[in-house]
Amino acid sequence: MPTISHKPDKTKSMASQVTIFSGRGTRYLAEKIAKSYGTELGNVMITDFADGEFQPSFEENIRGNTVFIIQSTMPPAENLLELLMMIDAARRASARQIIAVIPYFGLARQDRKDKPRVSIGAKLVANLLTAAGVNRIITIDLHAEQIQGFFDVPVDHLFASSIFIPYIAKMNLPNLVMATPDTGGTRRAAAYAKRLDVPLVICYKQRAKANMIEAMALIGDVKGKDVILVDDIIDTGRTIVKAAQLMIDNGATSVRAFCSHPILSQDAVERIENSAFNEIIVSDTIPMHQDSKKIKVLSTADLISQVIRRMVNHESISSLFNTNL
Repeated sequence: MPTISHKPDKTKSMASQVTIFSGRGTRYLAEKIAKSYGTELGNVMITDFADGEFQPSFEENIRGNTVFIIQSTMPPAENLLELLMMIDAARRASARQIIAVIPYFGLARQDRKDKPRVSIGAKLVANLLTAAGVNRIITIDLHAEQIQGFFDVPVDHLFASSIFIPYIAKMNLPNLVMATPDTGGTRRAAAYAKRLDVPLVICYKQRAKANMIEAMALIGDVKGKDVILVDDIIDTGRTIVKAAQLMIDNGATSVRAFCSHPILSQDAVERIENSAFNEIIVSDTIPMHQDSKKIKVLSTADLISQVIRRMVNHESISSLFNTNL
């Protein structure tokens, strides 16, 4: 009678236990992440139906695997729904662990009730991801860091500063000053200024309503300085373009911006093209649908692949970020 061995199959390597998949919204980035990690994207098929519904399916065995699903959740809402359905499908396919890599976490600006009778959208998204079966979240530059507390699963909050700061250092700007386009981003800009050992200036703005600025004032001196504005999101571009002009009006020699998530809605690209900016550097957490001579894209692929590798090997992730950004 043949005996049944209960010993683990040592022929199956650690690499074969890790599978990286992508939703449709961020496949351009997922392909770069997989290449940097040293593998190819897993085979997932998303079937579209005539009425607009869709159904994702994993076209390979993932039983017992650690599954990474890469998808930013920028509009349209189908990007979030697609991620949720892929997590659910992976759970039902008996994946050992499901990690959602969300380079841009959508609805993050809805992190609190800022007026009566509104939803806290970021908390709702956290609940949906948890209910779908996610075991861990990897994301970059949350609009509000307290969103990490909305989850009952671990959240690895990465910082685009790890790719931005080396780039800034290589620019060798003679009279560098860090700036924030609004008071809400003061902590982020202050951390950049501290790391680079340069001064900080702040723009104070008052809004008439969402995406509309009533007034803006400058706190600090920028005369003869090379100013770099730091922000997590550029949406319509009105705030950051107005801040750039304010810097020039106050005697700045040059003005640039570093932004993690280039939403660039409406006519934002045209607004930037006609602005006082020398250039704007963004990451690739959101796909760029328009080209601009003033916008340069730096990739987060190597950063994310390195985090995935450390996670798989049970190594420290926080040691990647020797800054308090």
